[in-house]
Amino acid sequence: MQRRMIAPCFMDDTLECLRRHNVEVEPLLASVGLPPVISEPISAEQYGALWHAVAQAMDDEFFGEGARPMRAGSFALLCQALLTTETLEHALRRGLRFLRAVLDDPHGELTVGDGLAEIRLSDSGPLRSAFAYRTFWIIVHGVNCWLVGRRLPIRWVDFKCSIPPTGSDYRLFFGAPVRFDQPESRLVFDAEFLKLPVIRDACALREFLRKAPANILVRYRHDEGLSAAIRGRLHATAPASWPSFERLAAGMRMQAPTLRRRLQSEGQSYRSIKDEMRRALAMEALLNGSRSVADLAADIGFSEPSAFHRAFHKWTGKSPALFRREASSDADLRDSAPVN
Repeated sequence: MQRRMIAPCFMDDTLECLRRHNVEVEPLLASVGLPPVISEPISAEQYGALWHAVAQAMDDEFFGEGARPMRAGSFALLCQALLTTETLEHALRRGLRFLRAVLDDPHGELTVGDGLAEIRLSDSGPLRSAFAYRTFWIIVHGVNCWLVGRRLPIRWVDFKCSIPPTGSDYRLFFGAPVRFDQPESRLVFDAEFLKLPVIRDACALREFLRKAPANILVRYRHDEGLSAAIRGRLHATAPASWPSFERLAAGMRMQAPTLRRRLQSEGQSYRSIKDEMRRALAMEALLNGSRSVADLAADIGFSEPSAFHRAFHKWTGKSPALFRREASSDADLRDSAPVN
């Protein structure tokens, strides 16, 4: 996918949502310079303009997917309410309360334990679409990243609803393992990030809102920036053969200190990128594969299974075997559930 572009599959989700709510699609598309049929990626700015047009037409910044409309202007008020918070945890808890007051459902709750922070979504009504839950995550996670001035890597994302036709692209969008038909919807990241200070002020907010929501769609995505270029290089190589930091810098025609400073400016380090990629590879393999834990450890670059066990427990608070067993148990329960 090109930089700063939105895939057609997510436009399909958006337009299908609008049709469910009896919104005339073609006039809205035309109002922001988009054709009636979209088969190619569009820019984040175009999608952001469409989001604004929908919010004005429906008086709802949540595309009609909440129990109550998120009236136009609510997003700006949410951001203003968070400026006086001190840490990401403070901001996140206040933001979730704000969104519950605005939307009613779905609403999120932050839980912290075993080194993980989980935003768990609840809904008193019937299941909503994956598009609705993804929109909630976009708003919450995008604002969180902006508040602390860095991308917050996601561990994994669970959806309580079934996989949509575009489900295979959700992992690319989030840059993390994504599961559907789960007991609850949740977004999981490292709890240590909750201590990060909020660094934005009123002046920064004015600039942020001037470019929103296009900026939260791409500014802190996993496939943006120098760290994305490094991920691309690592994806092309087996983890056991990943280069040292000095070799990586030389391959990118940079001095090692320069590369380190630029990564720090993105809130990243070479070690954190490698850990994030190994974690995603491990979880994907445990969820969908049958290789032994020892073989998997070697596949993703660990010299000893015991080192992989320690790392995986640090990442998830569980052993690889328990993680796989729980995932298998969840799948068995779903398969055996009666069909109404």
